[in-house]
Amino acid sequence: MSGSDSKPRYPHHAVLISLRSTFPVFQECRPLAIGIHKSVLERIPGINPQQLRLAMRMHTASARYLKALTNGEMRFDLDGSAAGAVTREQKQQALNTLRERFRKGAEQHKARVLAQQQEKQRQEKLVKLAEKFNAQ
Repeated sequence: MSGSDSKPRYPHHAVLISLRSTFPVFQECRPLAIGIHKSVLERIPGINPQQLRLAMRMHTASARYLKALTNGEMRFDLDGSAAGAVTREQKQQALNTLRERFRKGAEQHKARVLAQQQEKQRQEKLVKLAEKFNAQ
């Protein structure tokens, strides 16, 4: 969303907002039942399946959801009832995804800091060079 707009920028953002306001399991970011998208399609028949798929991908790829999956024991359906266990493999995959994301973020941050330092040094050299030529 941009600053002054009250409307989501993309349709799948609106779908995600709707899911969060309709179903507490999305709002609370609890591990979701496998195949929960089918239940959403049944409960909200007019929803665009492609927009739902994008909204689900956005939700399940969020760091908050991945952390919930890593720490969770159970998955939940739309009503908040237990709907299967989170397997050890699923927890590990979520943890690996988080670690890789944080590693990449740290690398990008380090590269930005280095670029800023190099630009600062370049600007300082230009100022010194300008001062040298102005002094002559």
